[in-house]
Amino acid sequence: MTYTVYVDGQEGTTGLRIHEYLAGRGDVELLKIAPDLRKDAAERARLLNAADVAFLCLPDAAAREAVALVNNPDTCVIDASTAHRTAPGWTYGFPELAPGQRDALRSAKRITNPGCHATAFVALLRPLLDAGLVPAALPVSATSITGYSGGGKKMIEQYEAGGNPELAAPRPYALGLAHKHLPEMKAHTGLAAAPLFVPVVGPFYKGLALSVPLHLSQLPGVTPEAIQAAYEAHYAGERFIRVLPLRDSATLEHGFLDVQANNESNRIDILVFANGEQLLLVARLDNLGKGASGAAVQAMNLHLGLDEGLGL
Repeated sequence: MTYTVYVDGQEGTTGLRIHEYLAGRGDVELLKIAPDLRKDAAERARLLNAADVAFLCLPDAAAREAVALVNNPDTCVIDASTAHRTAPGWTYGFPELAPGQRDALRSAKRITNPGCHATAFVALLRPLLDAGLVPAALPVSATSITGYSGGGKKMIEQYEAGGNPELAAPRPYALGLAHKHLPEMKAHTGLAAAPLFVPVVGPFYKGLALSVPLHLSQLPGVTPEAIQAAYEAHYAGERFIRVLPLRDSATLEHGFLDVQANNESNRIDILVFANGEQLLLVARLDNLGKGASGAAVQAMNLHLGLDEGLGL
């Protein structure tokens, strides 16, 4: 069977990567809009409603407009923007979130693709809240370093143009403490408050590692071994989430964490480092893979009843 797929916003970083994932597949027909009609509402509506699956790789306002154009009840919309990540009626596109999430994605016609930083944060915190090891009221902080491709075409052009010494070093941003991923980081972990979040963009194309520090004194009776066991239980059998050994010896021997180790994959690595008093939880992924386009294709595969790893 051949499925028709339309990517609204196919010229952007996420849209281009989705095209790359799907272009070689014999079970997918990619619908394309003529360049001079990219902003034509009637033509966009025609293609959106002709698709079995429509990906929205657009700014938030444009994504909302696109959703309003869809009147075919059989079209599944997968929105890669921030617009619907906590909206009622939309299913969060993270199959590994909790039992039943895959079934929800199979039946959903409105799927919201997780943000890259949020994917890593939710992957770390949701299993611990579900296991009762971290209370919902615990104040949590997180730091995430990511490649500049996460900033989209304009940022990519700035970095690749060269000549700006400011771009040679990592740059913390969202210093107003209102990053657009915060609502989903709170909603899909079950935390009572959003984390204190410091994202950092680095002078490399892609790769992301998010870390959450915790004091064991904040978690009475909890041990590093219990945290490790919770991850192993939650992600048992998952092909795209790998829980590395507690205090991973290979990483410690190297002395540094390779932020780019999962590039060109749809995988998340979960790592737990600990001493007698402190924990450091780390999630590592490709911000354009499991952090964006790969996750969207995984959700599409699930929705269509296919092997969720097809093409990934």
